[in-house]
Amino acid sequence: MSRLPRFSERSRPFFLLACIFAATGIGVHSQVLFDLILPGDGLALSAGSAASMIGLELALIALLAAIEPSLRGMSAGMLILSAATALLISATDHSSAGVVLTWQVRAHVLVALLSYGLLTVGAIVAVFALTQERRLHSARITPANRLFAPLETTEKLLIGISAAGFAGLTLAIATGLSFVNDLVEQHLAHKFALSLLAWVVFGVLLAGRFKAGWRGKRAVKLYLWGFATLCLAYFGSRLILEEVFNRSWS
Repeated sequence: MSRLPRFSERSRPFFLLACIFAATGIGVHSQVLFDLILPGDGLALSAGSAASMIGLELALIALLAAIEPSLRGMSAGMLILSAATALLISATDHSSAGVVLTWQVRAHVLVALLSYGLLTVGAIVAVFALTQERRLHSARITPANRLFAPLETTEKLLIGISAAGFAGLTLAIATGLSFVNDLVEQHLAHKFALSLLAWVVFGVLLAGRFKAGWRGKRAVKLYLWGFATLCLAYFGSRLILEEVFNRSWS
């Protein structure tokens, strides 16, 4: 059976046209972004390009989610956020040639960034789910309810993103350890510990979901705790390295 939304024959061409435009935008976005952050053998990352990569993942998930009719309202919001992050590419330093790194290190950084970006998208979906659950409990019936998918559908999307992000985070941690000689000497012990803690939280979430059927607030809040821990691992480590030890993040 077709997975296309059950539109009228008149509306379906507009949906397909919108998907084509979105896919074209994603293609252009990815081409410009990767040409920018991968100049030759270098790696040029900035806050703007990192946010833009998260936006690219957001757009990809939104496009795939739009196949499910009930997720189209949330997909539209995600595409708008993605379009906003695409503008951040211009905030990147185009004059920088980037730091020359081996392909192994570049691959590790990209895997880590992609997994963090995917988990960030999951955090947005988690906020949608939390908002939706609160609206259901308060019995608020408004036209805005049409923007929200059934809670079970949103939770399934969140778990799918969690599983993919967990796999990417596992690979990022494993490959990252191969480039570290001394966690303490390189001032990365706190980053590793917090990343590992976040990995455990996401692992417990997935195990609880598949073994005990965890859902609702318990699953959503556990996801957000894991994501907050992961953010602390990155931004907290960056703050310590740059402000306390006066070392660059690269």
